[in-house]
Amino acid sequence: MYNRIVVEREIAGKKVVLETGRIAKQAAGSVLVSCGGTSVLTTVCYAASSEDADRDFFPLTVNYIEKYYAAGKFPGGFIKREGKISDQETLVARLTDRPLRPLFPEAFKSEVQIISTVVSADGENTPDILSMIGASAAVCISEIPFNGPVGAVKVGRINGVKLINPTIDELEKSDYEIIVAGTSDAIMMVEGAAKIVPEDDLLEALEYSQQFIREFVELQKELVAKCGKPKLTLVEEKIPEELVNEIKTNYSAEIEQALFIKMKHERADKLKAILDAILQKYSAKIEEDTKIEKHIKKIFENLEYELLRKAILEREQRCDGRGLKDIRPIVCEVSVLSNTHGSALFTRGETQSLGIVTLGTTSDMQILDSIHGNTYERFTLHYNFPPFSVGEVKRLGPPGRREIGHGNLAKRSLESVLPSFDEFPYAIRIVSEILESNGSSSQASVCSGCLALMDAGVPIKAPVAGIAMGLIKEDDNFKVLSDILGTEDHLGDMDFKIAGTDKGVTAIQMDIKIEGLTFDIMRVAVKQALEGRLHILNEMKKCMSEPRKELSSNAPKIVKMKIPVDKIKDLIGPGGKMIKSITEKTGVKIDILDEGDVNIAGVDSAAIDEALALIKSAIKDVEIGAVYDGIVKRIENFGAFVEIMPGCDGLVHISELKSGYVKNVTDVVKLGQKVKVRVTEIDSKGRINLTMKNV
Repeated sequence: MYNRIVVEREIAGKKVVLETGRIAKQAAGSVLVSCGGTSVLTTVCYAASSEDADRDFFPLTVNYIEKYYAAGKFPGGFIKREGKISDQETLVARLTDRPLRPLFPEAFKSEVQIISTVVSADGENTPDILSMIGASAAVCISEIPFNGPVGAVKVGRINGVKLINPTIDELEKSDYEIIVAGTSDAIMMVEGAAKIVPEDDLLEALEYSQQFIREFVELQKELVAKCGKPKLTLVEEKIPEELVNEIKTNYSAEIEQALFIKMKHERADKLKAILDAILQKYSAKIEEDTKIEKHIKKIFENLEYELLRKAILEREQRCDGRGLKDIRPIVCEVSVLSNTHGSALFTRGETQSLGIVTLGTTSDMQILDSIHGNTYERFTLHYNFPPFSVGEVKRLGPPGRREIGHGNLAKRSLESVLPSFDEFPYAIRIVSEILESNGSSSQASVCSGCLALMDAGVPIKAPVAGIAMGLIKEDDNFKVLSDILGTEDHLGDMDFKIAGTDKGVTAIQMDIKIEGLTFDIMRVAVKQALEGRLHILNEMKKCMSEPRKELSSNAPKIVKMKIPVDKIKDLIGPGGKMIKSITEKTGVKIDILDEGDVNIAGVDSAAIDEALALIKSAIKDVEIGAVYDGIVKRIENFGAFVEIMPGCDGLVHISELKSGYVKNVTDVVKLGQKVKVRVTEIDSKGRINLTMKNV
């Protein structure tokens, strides 16, 4: 029925198994990757068509899916079937995609789909790295052209000891979590977060990872040697040399001049005008052969690429006239919105982010349902990239992969400087609205988010800033660029984002568009990024150097108290009657946590004080002989029911309303009347009897 092929190797103390030939045999490539009790099935398929040659992009789609059965769980919610892709699944899909994409040959334009499915999860070994390894292996054994394999590892550190592919529990104790992917010789991608770790420590972690990445590459090569298919033969379409020389000779100077117009839209408009003029000149030839238009556009793009890179490498000349290390002008403003809890506007050149902070209670926390169990997310950061930010008209829709990825990077950049929940018992949400974009809006979100946190009065440990770095490399000659523009990102070889305080790194993300990056270049980039980050931090500190001493007047005030665990049921009351009564009466929000912690939140301090008094009253035991101020809640023929504490009623029998004969209860008390009562008895069923006589 099938020819099962298995290769395995112990890497960093854990056995990793790659299997093919038994499952999903109709895919172009199919690999089951296992480590411990966690297994990920990754498949790749491609669809060759007559349209491939006409495409000007590579249609690669990578999906990552977590099946709840993998952990022996039912999906949460009413519908017991996996539905909408979660943010975590989107983030792992991006991680799987990014190191692979640059290694497909430029001439290959067939549609490719990679699907990684978590089919078993042991709650110890994370499936993200297995997805990355499986995707590379599946493509390598298929007939799809690919310059791999790619290895990947996750690096952590506990008490100074570095760990490769740490468990979920170990990651909780680690002071950084860095995912590194690469070939045998060079890094292709870095993604991670750190708890204010010095740059040298991260570089050490990256170098340490390389030996284990190499082992994963060798394991895949072993699999390819056993079952790899012959690769497809690619035929590159040649552009007529005569046409290349004509356009190069006649238009290079004009294109180069346009490339160095400082403003983004003016530069784009001028380049478009030049391209339109070239197409017009060759319109007759285009009518004869439609491929000519495609050739002209490719020649034009190649000229942009060559001219910009040559100017940077030979003259250190950038599009907007800056030096290689120069940061664009920065403007910071806080309290720009009157009714929010905290707000800040961060503008760097033609990139602008509006950061807004909202503070809430524990009930505002995001509940995340995953195969690893339900978790509560105290801090969220949502990134929005509307089309007007780049002057375009596009349909508005839900956040895409880019928005989710950028938001996650900004979130991880700020997470390590937040106060603990014990210090600051608030749920925190930041929204970054990108209002303009020309180079690293994710790092602008870090800066605006940090300023907005301080504006709201959140006691962060230190300000955080982020910067995006670029690279132009030809042979052994390279230049690192600080604070890159969109054009420099598009025509460059690296997009390297790094965020942190003045003491160390909090998040890092790097993507390489060439086949690998050496550690010598990495060291230069990290050092130059630190210089740029410190400059941005200084500009931010001119606007706001530390959090406000008081919370925003718009934010809820939270008072914490602790009650005995056995009194939680009394505070909640039968069917939630007691807690509902207190919140309705005072208008505050009350969250009851484990171990008897109670948070009372409200904008009005007087209401919070009233709620505190009512809570103390609610958990106080009713005492026989004690006198209470009560309210008549219900009247019957035989007596009146009086509420002596929120949700706690007792009966005043008609004979106990006053001394002497009482014909009707309403002759003595009315509904809603305030009365003083004394507890005379609490019977075996907990019923309370009261009297109004001689009180």
